[in-house]
This record gives sequence, C-alpha cells and structure tokens, in this order.
Amino acid sequence: MRTLVVCVDRAGDIARSTGAAVPIVGRDAIEDLVIDLGQRDPEDSTVNCLLEALRVGADVDDGTNEAIVAAVSGAADTAVGADRALAEQLDELVATHAPDTAVVVVDTAGDEGVVSIVESRLPVDAVDRVVVRQARDIESTYYLLKQFLADEELRESVLVPLGVVLLVFPVLLTVTGSLALAIASITAVIGAFLLYKGLSVDERLGVVSTQARKALYSGRVSIVTYVIAVGLTLVGAFVGALSVSGLGDAGAFVTAMAFVYHSVPWLALAALAGATGRLIDEFIRDDGLRASYLNLPFGAIAVGLVVRGFSAYFVEQAGIISPAHAPALPLVAGGVLSPEERLTAFVLLGVLISLVGIRVSSHLTAESPGRDETP
Repeated sequence: MRTLVVCVDRAGDIARSTGAAVPIVGRDAIEDLVIDLGQRDPEDSTVNCLLEALRVGADVDDGTNEAIVAAVSGAADTAVGADRALAEQLDELVATHAPDTAVVVVDTAGDEGVVSIVESRLPVDAVDRVVVRQARDIESTYYLLKQFLADEELRESVLVPLGVVLLVFPVLLTVTGSLALAIASITAVIGAFLLYKGLSVDERLGVVSTQARKALYSGRVSIVTYVIAVGLTLVGAFVGALSVSGLGDAGAFVTAMAFVYHSVPWLALAALAGATGRLIDEFIRDDGLRASYLNLPFGAIAVGLVVRGFSAYFVEQAGIISPAHAPALPLVAGGVLSPEERLTAFVLLGVLISLVGIRVSSHLTAESPGRDETP
C-alpha cells in the first residue's frame, strides 16, 4: 500500500524562494529543500511543514506501507491559478507513483482549502496542520481578524463608528478644550448609534421610504394629506410653545396643560387630515371601506375634544383662560359655565361623536360586502 505524504504550500513560497521545479518527491530531495529554504528564511513556517512531512513519512513507512514524501507549491499570482497549479502537480504525482491514500500536511488555515483538491484524486487518511508554538495565538488572531474584515455587515457596525469616534474626539478636544466635554459628546454619539442599531431604526426608515416612493408613484391622495398633517402638527407645536412662553413661573404641570390646550385643535386637525386621505384612497381603490378607516376621522375629533376639555379644566382653574359662556337655547338658559360643566360638555360631545362614527361605519361597511375588517 502506498501513501502519499504531501506538504502543501499554497502561497508558492517554495517555488519563489528556491526556484526548484515542483513537485518535489523523495526524502532526500525534501531534506535538501529544508536546508535550502531554512538558510534563506529561518522564520518561514514552511520549513516546519516540510520537517513534519518527513516525520509523518517515517511513521507511515513501517515495512508494510510505503510512504512517498512530496511537496507541492502553488506558483501563481492568483488564488485560482495557485489551486490549478497544485491540482496539476497532484495529477503528476498520482500518475507517476500511483498512491492508494494520502496524508496532507499544512502549516496554515488557508492551506487546508487544498484538502478538497486532494480528496478529488485520492482518499485522504489524515490532515496534519503544523502550528509553530510561539505563533499559535498570533496566527489564530490573524485569521479571526481576516474573517472579521471580510464580513461587510460587521465592518459597517463596528469599524465605521469606531473611525468616527477616532476622528471626532480630537476635533472636539481641540475646539472645546475640555476632556470631560469631549468624552461626554463621544459617549452620547455612541449611545445614539447603539439605540439606532438596537431599535432597528435603519430598517424602519427603509420601510418608510419604500412606502413613500410607492405612494408617490401610485398617485395616492394620502401622501398629500400626510404632508398636510405634518404641517398642522408643526403649527400646533408652535402655537402651544408660543402660548406658554409668557406664563413665567406657572409650574411645570400647568405649563404642560396650557401647551396641550392650545396645540390639541391643530393636532386633531392633523390626525383628521391623515385619516381622511387614507379613507379617500380606500374609496378610490374600491376595495371595500374598512370600519377602522371610517372610525378614525371620528375618533380623531372625539379624542381631540376630550383632551381639549381636560386641559381646559386645569388651565381655567389656574386662571390662565377665562370661563366659557354657553349661548341661550330654546330649552337651556345661557350663562357662564363652571370648569366642571365645561369639562362635562367636552367629554359628552366627544363620546357623542365617537358613537356617531361607530354608527356611520357600521352602516357603510354593511353595504360593502367582502371587505376586510382588519386595519
């Protein structure tokens, strides 16, 4: 039985350093190669790989088994060319010596990729990887870093923020002149990035942008009403902030209630605009009106009235707004409403509008068979 003990040099160091013709076969030829290569570069791990091939060959050659010690080298400029050169040399060894099995000796993790090439030509009994003791941790770290840098997602998640920190930190330190302020700023940026990735904000923004493009291309009315809703929301925030700017030391709670009181009508109009646009889209597509979309405009108005009533109660009690006056009706006398009466009127009106919305949506959806009630 013949066993081919082959030392694999995928990087082509043997062919480039010594200029020897490959493949190299025989113990004497391998020993001469070890001396030649060792004298040229004593730190080359290929020397240890060749010595290990000689040792394995001596162990295999026990009288009943014949060991053929050889070395192959990928003398090419590209990875594909190196593998093809190794394949040709293995074919030459198999054709010349007709081995039955093979033992592959390698010195790096990258050379282990040649095992599949050997297996396609011979049964492989074992793979012997030689690692120099002093370089074990260094080599493992090297291949871990190599795999890390090959992963595009990991590079973007780790190297990009790390690079930004290293660039921004000296700039902040130079501009502010305070180490504590620079560290605090960098920590805030890192925290924001971690929240951005942890909450999948990038994925959510991608979905929103995709939906916005589809809405623009499809000519939906809702895209216009959503822009109107954003504008009304900004107006509401501005009106609320303007109303509390002159309150002074009114207290945080009263200030918040005053902000809500003045901004809620605009926010309710914003919600009404968005809901109306979505309802119009459903009507145009003729997919059947959903109860959820029909209820939403009424719900926006009802919630706005209730929130407006509660906030009005607090700001009126604080003396920021004047009491409300009820007009005279045929069955109800007019007059000044107390804060409690004002709150009750807003709450009852909100509930009434909500009930009207439920009634209207039930009536309209009953006339639209085959609709999907799930929003």
